[in-house]
Amino acid sequence: MDRTPRNGWLSFAGGTAVAYVFLHILPELGGHRTAFADAIRVGPELAETLVNSLALLGLASFYALERAIKISRWRSREKGAGDRIENHMLWLHIGSFALLNMMIGYLLSHREDMSPGGLALYFVAMALHFATADYGMRRDHVEAYDKYGRWIIAGAVLLGWAMGMMIDLPGIAVGGLFAFVAGGVVLNVMKEELPEDRQSRFWPFAAGAIIYSALVVGETILVTG
Repeated sequence: MDRTPRNGWLSFAGGTAVAYVFLHILPELGGHRTAFADAIRVGPELAETLVNSLALLGLASFYALERAIKISRWRSREKGAGDRIENHMLWLHIGSFALLNMMIGYLLSHREDMSPGGLALYFVAMALHFATADYGMRRDHVEAYDKYGRWIIAGAVLLGWAMGMMIDLPGIAVGGLFAFVAGGVVLNVMKEELPEDRQSRFWPFAAGAIIYSALVVGETILVTG
């Protein structure tokens, strides 16, 4: 069985991104439940459930995408076309990640914690997440990703940021984006770390999670203290 070489820095990046989701994004979702409750006139418990359901939707959506990619590879092999993704699935894969990255770019200017430290933590965590996603996309698409896929995905981040500077969505929409992004990031990091053929490294992953968690705790103490 072929095994994909794995750089320890990618596992470190994955641990950092997951730590950010659990220590920053998910707690922020609790703050958005008020916007949900007010917008659709429900109680806080139901509003929190709806917000968390959107996070689950993000995770499930990208899981479905990964399954579709695997099936596309299987169909190509069955047709004798080699271990490749069908063209229509290539564009679906790139488009889905471009949409996720556009959301991430938009949320850069629409967060509850807009302090310099909070923005720096968001920027670092998402940049490391992009490194992990870049590795996975290049492995899946090789030439197509290097030729135009990476430019589309990178441009989507800048487009999302520009939209965030010009467009203010309602609080319920911002909360929904946060939730969906949280689920998508968790799934995309886990799919790179868990499969056996990735040769993932636990200690770099743990180091990324621990170091980033310490930074989050330190930033929180400075803000609240």
